[in-house]
Amino acid sequence: MAADNAPWLVLGLGNPGPGYAATRHNAGFMVVDLLAERMGARFKAHRGGADVVEGRIGGTRVVLAKPKSFMNLSGGPAASLRDFFKVPAERIAVVHDELDLPYGTLRLKRGGGDNGHNGLRSISKSLGTREYLRVRFGIGRPPGRQDPADFVLKPFSSAENKELPFHVDRAADAVESLVTESLEAAQNRYHPPDVR
Repeated sequence: MAADNAPWLVLGLGNPGPGYAATRHNAGFMVVDLLAERMGARFKAHRGGADVVEGRIGGTRVVLAKPKSFMNLSGGPAASLRDFFKVPAERIAVVHDELDLPYGTLRLKRGGGDNGHNGLRSISKSLGTREYLRVRFGIGRPPGRQDPADFVLKPFSSAENKELPFHVDRAADAVESLVTESLEAAQNRYHPPDVR
């Protein structure tokens, strides 16, 4: 089990740079940006290859991080930050976009496969475990025959953008529940009623 003084590491996944900022693949960045805003803190460059914020959520030490590498190389910064801050796997939470969930749906879980998500694949390989927590932010499947790889790099539609602040806010609430309560409590509160 985690030492009581070990911080949480909350990794938001995305691609760096303004060209990617509003894309579906950057949902994880959007959520940790909001968490940093709630802490009243700004991201600063860290030698672990990520921008980080150190603060507290409900009295619990938390490191928020946005890897500076591209999505498919997220594992390097994740492992560097884990080692630097001495974070056990059970206190690592990765916030990421999820094609296989309808837009705006949240799912929280521990472990599992990468489901074709290159960021998760890189993190699992670099951490040497899949037993970290995931906060999955549903972005839905691309319409028609659009390639999923293109779809995730496109901005949210105008209709989706209207609801986006609400979904990002809810995902940030779910991360706070995960950190201050438990995975089960967050699942009970933020999963749809038919999914536990």
